[in-house]
Amino acid sequence: MVNYSDEEGLNCSYTYHLRQDKNGFIWIGSDNGLFRFDGKEFKQYGKKEGLKNIDIISCEPLPNGEVFILPFLNDFAYLKNGRVINLNINEYVKNQFSSSIPKVTRDGNRLYLYGNLNPQNIFIYENGKVKKIPIPLEYGKRYFATLRFEPHTYNLYLHDPHQEDILVYNIITGKKQHLKAGTGSMICEKDDLFVFLNKNTIEVYQLSAPSGIKKISSYDCSPQENVFYGLIDKNNKLWLNISNGGVLYFNQSLTVKKRNLGTPIKILERYVINNVLVDKDDNVWFNSRNNGVFFISKSLFANHINLPVKSNSDYIKAIAKDNGNIILGYNQSAGALISKDNRIKNIILDKGDKDENISVYLKGNISIFGLSGKVIVHDIANNTSNKIYCSLKNIVPYTQDSLFFCTSGGLLTYSLKSKKTTTLFPERVYTVFPYDKDNLFTGSFSDLYKYNIRTRKKTLFLKGYYFTDIKKLDDHTYLGATNLNGIILFNTQGIIRKIGKNDGLINDQVKKIEVENKNTFWASTNSGISRVELTAKNQHISNFTQTDGLPSDAVAGCAIKNDTIFIGTSKGLGIFSIKKLLTQEKFIHKKVVINSVSIENNEHYDLQKSLTAYPHNTVIFNLSFLDYPSLGKISYKYKLEGLNNSWQINNSSKVIFNSIPPGKYTFRVYGLGYNGKQSYASSDLTFHIKPLFWQTWWFRLILAIVIIGTLLMIISSYLHKKKNKKMEKMEYEKKIAELELQAIKAQINPHFIYNCLNSIQFLLYKKDYRETENYLDIFAKMIRKTLYYSEKTFMPIKDEVEYLTLYLDMEKLRVKDLFDYKIIISEQVDQNWTIPSLLIQPFVENAIKHGISGLKDRKGEILISFDYTNVSLCITIEDNGIGISNQESLKKDNSFGVKLSHKRIETFKQLFDTNIFLEINAFPENNRQGTQIKLYIQPYEK
Repeated sequence: MVNYSDEEGLNCSYTYHLRQDKNGFIWIGSDNGLFRFDGKEFKQYGKKEGLKNIDIISCEPLPNGEVFILPFLNDFAYLKNGRVINLNINEYVKNQFSSSIPKVTRDGNRLYLYGNLNPQNIFIYENGKVKKIPIPLEYGKRYFATLRFEPHTYNLYLHDPHQEDILVYNIITGKKQHLKAGTGSMICEKDDLFVFLNKNTIEVYQLSAPSGIKKISSYDCSPQENVFYGLIDKNNKLWLNISNGGVLYFNQSLTVKKRNLGTPIKILERYVINNVLVDKDDNVWFNSRNNGVFFISKSLFANHINLPVKSNSDYIKAIAKDNGNIILGYNQSAGALISKDNRIKNIILDKGDKDENISVYLKGNISIFGLSGKVIVHDIANNTSNKIYCSLKNIVPYTQDSLFFCTSGGLLTYSLKSKKTTTLFPERVYTVFPYDKDNLFTGSFSDLYKYNIRTRKKTLFLKGYYFTDIKKLDDHTYLGATNLNGIILFNTQGIIRKIGKNDGLINDQVKKIEVENKNTFWASTNSGISRVELTAKNQHISNFTQTDGLPSDAVAGCAIKNDTIFIGTSKGLGIFSIKKLLTQEKFIHKKVVINSVSIENNEHYDLQKSLTAYPHNTVIFNLSFLDYPSLGKISYKYKLEGLNNSWQINNSSKVIFNSIPPGKYTFRVYGLGYNGKQSYASSDLTFHIKPLFWQTWWFRLILAIVIIGTLLMIISSYLHKKKNKKMEKMEYEKKIAELELQAIKAQINPHFIYNCLNSIQFLLYKKDYRETENYLDIFAKMIRKTLYYSEKTFMPIKDEVEYLTLYLDMEKLRVKDLFDYKIIISEQVDQNWTIPSLLIQPFVENAIKHGISGLKDRKGEILISFDYTNVSLCITIEDNGIGISNQESLKKDNSFGVKLSHKRIETFKQLFDTNIFLEINAFPENNRQGTQIKLYIQPYEK
C-alpha cells in the first residue's frame, strides 16, 4: 500500500474520518485541521484559514459545493468557495452535543444533526443556517442509542441494547413501533442494514416489509478481534475496525443473504485503523491512528484479494518456471515454489542470510538458487541443499542435463546428473546463449561476442551493448535485453531492429525477457513491464504498472503459464490474466477539475459565472486531476485557444498566463496519468480579456477620428494658408496684370490717336476740308468708342464689329478707297458672346498699314470673319497685300500695335485663365498673295 503522512503533506499525527465529495476529492479529519487531497497535494484548513477548533472529527461534503465541518465538541463551521465560515450556533446546541459529536444524516444539501443517546432535538442545517425540530418523546429511565433518522418519513430509530428492542418513533405524528433485535451495540448501518456487536458476535439485521427486522447473517469474532467500529461500503461489503490493529474485510455483499459471513481478510494488522473509505472508483483508503492514511488502488486491491496464491508479498528478485510450476527467488537466502494448483511452499536456504537471489532455475524437483555469493542446488522432494561458491551473474539452460553459470570468474557449465562444474573459459561473463551446437553468444559488461566451443575462438559481434538477458524468438531471430539500450533484435549477421523508450518501451533499462510466442514478448524493468507485439515494420507496445494492479513497478521478471502471467516485483507476486490485462482502458475516465481561477489577487470559485480580466492581469488556473492510482505522478496537457493552438505539458497544478492580449479565449486541459494515459475528455473554461480603455474599439475610433480630424485641420489649415498665399499671389498678379493691361491700353490709345491725327494732318495738308470734316466726324465717334471700351475688359462681338466698321471706314476715307473690306459673321456665332476688348483692331490696322498700303497693281481687300468650330471662336483677318514673307517690319517687331496685342494676349491668358491662340500665315496658294491672321478665342457669356 501507499502510505501518506507528514512527508507527503498530511501534517498531523491523528486522523479520524474519511469522506469523498461529488468531484472526487478526499477529505480527511485530523487533530490538525481538515485536509483535502487530490492525489498529488494535501490542502490544509486550520486556524490560519479561520477554524476555531482544529480537532476535526469528520466533515460532510454537500452537492452544492459546501463542506460542513464537524469538530470535536462544537465550533461547527462550513467551507464554501475556499473560505471557512464559522457557524454561530454553539450556544444553541452545546447542551445537545456536549459529550460527543452528533450523528449526521444527509438529504441533498440539507443535514440533520442529532445526539447519539436520547436525542432531544433534530437540528437542520442548510445554506449556512440552522433550525431546530423538537423530539417530543418521554424517555423515562430508559437509555436509547440513536441508530438513525429518516428525513423522508421523519422516523427516528432508537435502540435499547438491554431490552433487545428497536423503537421506531415518528417525530411528526408521535406514532411508535417496536422491532425485536439483538442486544449489544450498533457498529454501523446503511440503507436497510444494521450491524450490531453482541458480545463477540457480529450480527447483521435487515429491515423487512411491511414492518419488522430480521437477522440475516453473523460472524463470531476471535478474542483478539476487539471490534470498535465498522463500515458498510458502497458495494454493501462489511469492514470492521479492530482496536488492537487492522481491519477485517468481508469480501461478499451483505445483500446476498448467507447464514454466516465468510472468513474475512485481515489488512494492516500492525496499525489501528479509525476509518475505511471505498471511493467512487473502488479504490480503498484507510486512515490510521498515528500513521497517516493508507491507499490501495482498485486493481491492486482486487488482485490482492482475489489472488489464488497467498503470502506473496516478499521482495522477489528472480522468477522461473518448469512444467506449470513457478520458482521464486527473494532478496534474501530464501525462495518459494508455486505448484500447478497455486499452492505456495516457502523454501528457506540459509536462515538469517541476507544474500539476495540473482537468478533461479527449476527442473522437476531440482531448484537452483543463484545468490550473489553462491549457488544453492536445492532438492525440493528431499529438502536438501548443495552449495557451489562463486560470484554468480546469471543461470542459463544449456542442454537437457546441463546449465551455464555466468560468473565474474568465467563461464561455467553445470551437469545436473554429476553435479559437477566445468570452466569453459576464465573471463567475466554476464550472460550467455547457445545459438547452435558449437556456438554461443557471450556478453561482457560492454560487448557481445561469438564463442566457438570446439575451436575456443572468441569474436567481437556487437560492440557497446551490455546484454542482461538473451532469448530466442524464432529459428533465426534473437532478443537481447540491454542495460541502457532497450531491446535489440538480431540474428547471427547483426542487428535487425532496436526498440527503446522513444518507441513506447516503458524503460530503456531492461532486466529480463519472457517470450510469449514468436511475435510477442515481455520486457521487465524497474518502471513496470512492457508487452511487445511485433509487426512487419513496427511494433505495438502495451505498458503495465502499479496503476494496472502490479504490486510494484520494480519488476524482476515474469513467467507465463497458459493465459496467466506471474510477475515478480519488489512488493510480491502479481498474477494476471493476459486477456484481462490487454483490455485495459486506453483513457482515464475522469476529467481535470478546475478548482478556481486566480486573476491578480482575486480567486474565483464559481466558474459558471463569466470571467473577465485585463491584459496586465496574471491569470492562474488551479487544477486537480483526481486519478489516485497514478500516485501523484500526473501532469497536464493544455492549450489556450485563441492565443496558441499548440499543446503544452506542465507537471504543476498551477497554469499561469501573463499579459494575454484582449479577446475571448478557451482554456482546454487534459489530465495525464502515470504511464501516459490521458483523461477521456478535456475540461474547458471560456474567459474574456477585456481591453484597457485605450485598447477598446470605441477609444481607437475616437482616437482615429481625433487624429484624422487633427490631420484634416492641419491639412486644411495648410491648404487654406497655401490657397490664401496663392490667392494673394494671384490677386497680386491680377493687379499687376490689370496694371499691365491698363498700361497696354494706355499705350494703344495714344498710338491709335496718333495715327488718326496723322491722317487728319495729311488731309489738311491736301486742303481737303470736306473730307477732313467727314473724317473728324468718324474720328470723334471712334474716340468715344475707344475711350468707352478701353475701360472694359470684354466687349460683345456685335460691338466689336461696329467698332471695326467705324475704324475701317475711317481708314478707307483716309486712303481714298485704296481697299475694300468685308466683315462676315457665321450663323453659329452668337453676337452677344464677349471677347477681349480692342484685341482685333491692331491686326486690322497692321493689315492696312503693312499689307495693302503699298499696293499699286491691284486694289486692296480686307476680309474679317467670325466663325465657331464647336470648340472655340475663330476670328480671321485676311488681306491681299504684299504677304508675310516680305514683312520685314513684323520680323523686326517694329509693328507697335501687334506687339502690344501679343502682350494683351499673354495678360489675358494669365489673368482670366483663358486660351487665346494667335496664328499668322501666308496664303499657301502660289497665285495669291496676302496674309492671314487667325485668333482662336473661347467666348464668354454664351
